[in-house]
Amino acid sequence: MDRKENDIRDKYKRHLRLEKSLSANTIEAYIDDLNKLFFFLEDEGISAFEVKYADLQQFVSQLYDLGISVRSIARIISGIKSFYRFLRLENRLSDDPTELLEAPGIGMKLPEVLSIDEIDRMLAGIDLSKPLGQRNRAMLETLYSCGLRVSELTGLKLSDVYFEEEYIRVEGKGSKQRLVPISKQALHEIDNYLHERKLLPVRRGFENTLFLNRNGTALTRVMVFYIVRNQAALAGITKTVSPHTFRHSFATHLLEGGANLRAIQLMLGHEKITTTELYTHIDREFLRREIIMHHPRNREV
Repeated sequence: MDRKENDIRDKYKRHLRLEKSLSANTIEAYIDDLNKLFFFLEDEGISAFEVKYADLQQFVSQLYDLGISVRSIARIISGIKSFYRFLRLENRLSDDPTELLEAPGIGMKLPEVLSIDEIDRMLAGIDLSKPLGQRNRAMLETLYSCGLRVSELTGLKLSDVYFEEEYIRVEGKGSKQRLVPISKQALHEIDNYLHERKLLPVRRGFENTLFLNRNGTALTRVMVFYIVRNQAALAGITKTVSPHTFRHSFATHLLEGGANLRAIQLMLGHEKITTTELYTHIDREFLRREIIMHHPRNREV
């Protein structure tokens, strides 16, 4: 973000406080949403003063691709439109690029998103006295902490978990690998599960599989779906919940917490990354900083 953009953002902030008489929390929410657009434009090499309608469409499309909730997208678009109206009032722009930009209808169907409280209730409802109860807690905590696809979860290996570095190695679509920061809470639950795992009759060929069923082989996608839906029902959640719901909740909570859009894309595996050179050192530190600062689990540990 260049100095000119910083200056106009600060002036817009004063406008919201003095002219609109908004509360400090509301102003911070507006600025946080505006920063999401600025970070996106910076990655694309586009000035906020030269942005076109097509650029804004691409930004909103990325929010949809991440499974961000409709309400969150509508709020972000509303904030962006407010900013560009301000630029017109300041005679910084002759045309408003947001004029045709429409917020999604709140009734529009997008994937369900769980609140942090709902996720906590699902995890708290797991009976650890039952066989494999600790496995289920570790599994759901990992889903939420890392935003994994169900196939990525069932394919995790013991050797993919780096406890000291606080990362997991994930094999996504097309056998592409990526490194994803994992919360201390999830690592703690996995460590507790490993003590129980030693008691399972591990079948040949599954010695390195992290999450095992009671027969000592890999969990199926169907079993993970069953576990997730059963825990949602026990928690009294009436939403349609699946393992993918945890992935969308992961993305939404990070975005609403202020994480950079590019960081979320990288963690979800939306970027092409080679298997031999997963990330540069800067990328790893960038991802770690984003998830530690903005993921709810890391704030609680």
